[in-house]
Amino acid sequence: MDKKTTIEKMVREAHEKGLFNGTWLYAEHGEIVSKGALGWRDTEDKLPLREDSVFDLASVSKQFTAAAIMLLVQEGLLDLEDEITKFFPGLPYPGVTVRHLLTHTGGVVDYFDDINWLIGIWEKENRIPDNNDVLRFLCESGAEAYFAPGEDSCYSNSDYCLLALIVEQVSGLPFEDFMKQRVFEPAGLHSTAVCHVRRDGWPSDNFARAMVLEDGRYLLPDFSKNDRDVIPEDGTSGEGNVYSNILDLFRWDRVLREGSLLTAETQQLMYTPVTLNNGEEYVDEEGEGYGFGWAIPKEPDQGRIVEHGGWHKGAHTRYERFLDADRVLILLLCRDPEDTPAFEAFFQGMREIMRGREPDPVRTLEERMVQTPDKSAWASFCGRFAHEEDDNFYPEEVFLRDGELYVKWMRGHGEGFLWRLYPLGGDEFGIKKFDFTLSLSAEGLRCFDELYKKL
Repeated sequence: MDKKTTIEKMVREAHEKGLFNGTWLYAEHGEIVSKGALGWRDTEDKLPLREDSVFDLASVSKQFTAAAIMLLVQEGLLDLEDEITKFFPGLPYPGVTVRHLLTHTGGVVDYFDDINWLIGIWEKENRIPDNNDVLRFLCESGAEAYFAPGEDSCYSNSDYCLLALIVEQVSGLPFEDFMKQRVFEPAGLHSTAVCHVRRDGWPSDNFARAMVLEDGRYLLPDFSKNDRDVIPEDGTSGEGNVYSNILDLFRWDRVLREGSLLTAETQQLMYTPVTLNNGEEYVDEEGEGYGFGWAIPKEPDQGRIVEHGGWHKGAHTRYERFLDADRVLILLLCRDPEDTPAFEAFFQGMREIMRGREPDPVRTLEERMVQTPDKSAWASFCGRFAHEEDDNFYPEEVFLRDGELYVKWMRGHGEGFLWRLYPLGGDEFGIKKFDFTLSLSAEGLRCFDELYKKL
């Protein structure tokens, strides 16, 4: 297989199907096999993307926060077993250590669980919250820990906000300055920075604005009827808000391999999957372990692999590194794909190429749907559904329009989404927004193994 030809054919087809608006880079043994840019970095399709365009990395940012922590550990200024109450005496999480934060095993509540507080600060105090507000939320909300330290693992953005605050306390520098002076500049990542673009403005016109797809058009999430939290989320650090490009991320891969910033011994700690109190290695539903800012897939035939994905209001990012085989795949997108299940199939196809295997053709929901479905029972599927009072993501209603089924889905405090349901056979339906299917019956709607019954 000619990987360069296969990759570029796949990216081009994905772009033509509305699945890819961004940049990509694939390299082996330090040599770039394929890289490029397709699409636009503005909502008006006037500014074409460039290979050096800078993107919101979303949760791919977490590896940089972990690197900052490990620099301090390397220098003897911090210990992985330091309890976080040493830095935050009022924090109600006794026994939680720096190591627990890095691996999401401390049971610390994710501030996204109650996004109201964040929106409230923005609306009532007329300011964008920061990490100190996350700390205040954890101290004052009364939310109970998910579990005792080391008993389980649950992804929490709060963990990495606290890690950024620890970096500030130990180093005496603002987190943004520490990252610039101690991580990005020494690594030669000259287009990478911690940015708060809604608070401080866009540093240059080469930034790719993240754009959401709403009512058939692309717009900045700042103006979305369903993304009221995007502006108040802009002030936090550690869990996100690092901006970079494919060229810097490729450079970062080489710097890590060289061991010039973090030693091989330090990185070995970062790439080791966490073990819980019961002595068992934690593995999530995807079969992945988690280290320090890196997810760790289990593929013995491919050697050691570390990777991370990110999503944040129009930004979709993927970064995967084969440590032993010396390969790296980087995908940075600044627009929601028009068909998320098809985008995930595209991403999986790119991963297959990375592994030396031919990818399956990428098919959209229109291409996968039953073309002449039996609609005789569809009227019985329609109705409104019950949900838990504290739900912030739930189906509200299924209805018929022009002979097709639609679902109104609520998220947070917005007006909700109207999504067409695509029949995939039997009682299974797909939607373009998310990579999951729904099962419909006269009784209700099943999603994520949960049944939403009709009212």
